[in-house]
Amino acid sequence: MIDIAAELGEWCADGRPFALATVVGVQGSAPRPPGTCVAVDVAGQVLGSLSGGCIEGAVYELALEVLKTERPQRASFGYSDSDAFAVGLTCGGTIDILVRPVVDETSRDAIRYVLDALAEGRPVALVTVVDGPAGTLGTARALTASASAGDPPVHRDADRASRALLARGSHGTHRYAADGGCDPASGEVEATRRQPYIESFTAAYASPPRLLVYGAIDFAAAVAGIGRFLGYHVTVCDAREVFTTRERFPDADEVVVDWPHRHLRSLADTGALDERTVVCVLTHDAKFDLPLLDLALRLPLGYVGAMGSRRTHTQRLEALRATDLTEDQLARLHSPIGLDIGANTPEETAVSIAADIIAARTGAPCRPLHTTDGPIHRPAGARRAPEPSRHR
Repeated sequence: MIDIAAELGEWCADGRPFALATVVGVQGSAPRPPGTCVAVDVAGQVLGSLSGGCIEGAVYELALEVLKTERPQRASFGYSDSDAFAVGLTCGGTIDILVRPVVDETSRDAIRYVLDALAEGRPVALVTVVDGPAGTLGTARALTASASAGDPPVHRDADRASRALLARGSHGTHRYAADGGCDPASGEVEATRRQPYIESFTAAYASPPRLLVYGAIDFAAAVAGIGRFLGYHVTVCDAREVFTTRERFPDADEVVVDWPHRHLRSLADTGALDERTVVCVLTHDAKFDLPLLDLALRLPLGYVGAMGSRRTHTQRLEALRATDLTEDQLARLHSPIGLDIGANTPEETAVSIAADIIAARTGAPCRPLHTTDGPIHRPAGARRAPEPSRHR
């Protein structure tokens, strides 16, 4: 929903009726993850995409039908071996879609709550009933860590279970006894399969992860551009005011003049960093790099990389060991930064760095796809078995 938040907010503000189609389940290889949304209004205008094209037409028609009947519907789309031209996914996976009408103030409450939270940078979850007794399908509830809006919870444990997913920033499905008498966390999940149940899907949405680029050099401009393309909130920071200007870094969300380690410390102290945060140190100047890396490697960040030659890297490690960083902490440093793809220009180097960031998050082995087997697309958060560290 994040990618259509601005336009969807305008539709809600206008009171425009629309149908919201959400990916609530994925099996096998599929192009978009759970939680992805498409909205279709009564005039046929579309926001977003679910599959990159292969099922868009069918979902569009289903959304128009849902708007006409004002009744939610659930559908499943997959590849058909018997009819390769049937509506389905050519990538071989299966996507489960829930389409629900958003046509009155009550149905808009949860959507508005999600959009307001995203605008304020607060993590938020949208919990939607995807299966259950008549009248429950499509009911929706929005949750932050401490508040909620929309329909009542479907079970006494539902908010707790959904907030646990929100804390991890992940999506998930829970099943509850329709009479409210079973807590799945208590080990009674099997009992819910033998009696009427309600199944809810929790989609967790968070503010964009941070990409912190330290060093106002030409490579930083290219990294800022590709970081923005990948959906990061990009900050470029350097202590040298003459180089650190908005004109030099038009793709950055923020351009900050400050000592890098002091800037990172201020973000850490205010709780602005998390395990998705990426730090790219591009100055290759010891007076900036060493205090910054000493701090960054002690924080629970998603990626810490530093530019420089192999000789510079060796000298850095020696200096950082003197600060009592452990070998495990030092092993988290991606230096020299980037993957070996033969990059030379700032733009090519930015692609190399971006690929290394993605690989660090997914645990992918970084081999050409034509030399590998297995699924190309993996569920969000899934990781391949890690290979031996390249950074020790």
